[in-house]
Amino acid sequence: MICSIEAQTDIASSIGLKAAVSTPTWVDDVYSCKYVYPKGTINLSVKELKSAAQTTALYQADATKLGRRPDIVSFGEGAFITTNGSVIVRKDFKVLDVDVSALPQQFGEPLQDRSNIALSVAATVMSCWTGA
Repeated sequence: MICSIEAQTDIASSIGLKAAVSTPTWVDDVYSCKYVYPKGTINLSVKELKSAAQTTALYQADATKLGRRPDIVSFGEGAFITTNGSVIVRKDFKVLDVDVSALPQQFGEPLQDRSNIALSVAATVMSCWTGA
């Protein structure tokens, strides 16, 4: 879903720029791809877990490892913006990571803070995620 043609089209519409998208990979229960732009990259990944407890543990570990801004983000069953502007979302037994750390601070068309780009991408992905 995060790397599909539909997602690519919707994300391009959301942030105002088209990307070259890498071939998706599936390694250690993580589905991922890179959205490559002339001035930076967004790394999208979804980790599939086997239980709510595993999902909670990964979500909390990400918050500790990546830092967590105090902003309130209402996606899935919990979400936060990291200190570098990326967004982490948990839903069912999955954790979505919209990593914008390889983008300039201002990005998109029109220019926006990269945390707003991450929020736009997360909202786009979640709108396609059944039951989001």
